[in-house]
Order: sequence, then structure tokens, then C-alpha cells
Amino acid sequence: MKFEDDYLDVLQNIEFAIVSVYREQPELRDYAVMHALDALIQYYRAESRGQTRPQVNLPEKEALIFQRTQQLCEFRLGRGSLGTEAAVLPTQDKTVDEILACLRRIRKSVDRWNKHGGPQGYLKFASQFIK
Repeated sequence: MKFEDDYLDVLQNIEFAIVSVYREQPELRDYAVMHALDALIQYYRAESRGQTRPQVNLPEKEALIFQRTQQLCEFRLGRGSLGTEAAVLPTQDKTVDEILACLRRIRKSVDRWNKHGGPQGYLKFASQFIK
């Protein structure tokens, strides 16, 4: 099976967090998503290696993407909640390495769609699939 098939739910969850920021701030650009994802990858890579997680200091838009995506990743790791009373379907907890692989896959997608579609190429592409 393809990676996307095995982790479709996690990839969709992460993209939902990103697109939710874009819908609130339509001037958002792909580069903000890239910076936030790079910071998240660095953050979880440090954990995976047993190192101290780095302090994250991002501009407001990138920080919001980081925060929402991190909250979702923590939930998928079985370490947090989504802060909602709505019923949530049971999910299988993921490992830090699985979350890292998903973040890297989306980061690669952002780069590809940005090159293809311009400054908001990824955001416009991903938002088509997030209701």
C-alpha cells in the first residue's frame, strides 16, 4: 500500500488544521505553512532523537499554524485532546516517527503545489478537499 493510504486520516487531519487557518486568514501564503511545518518537524525530530525540544518562536501566522497542527499531532499521539466536546471517532495512537513522516509528506506537498500554483498554490489545492 501507498503511504497516503496507510496514513490518510492523519494527513487529512493535519491539512484540516492548516486549511482552518487559511480560511480565517485568506492572505496566508504557502511560505508560512512551510515555516510552520519545518518548525514542527524540527520539534518532533528532537523528541524522536531523545533531545530537548527546541523553543519555537514564529511570527503570528506561522505560530497559529504550528499551534493548531501541533495540537492535532499531540491528539494523534494519544497525548492530548482537541478541546471539543463533540464526539470523536476512536483512533489508533501514532508514534512520533509516524507523525514525523506525515509532516514531511505534507511539507513535500506544500513545496510541490507552491511551485506549480504560486504563492498560495498548496493552500488553494488543499482547501478544495477540506469541507
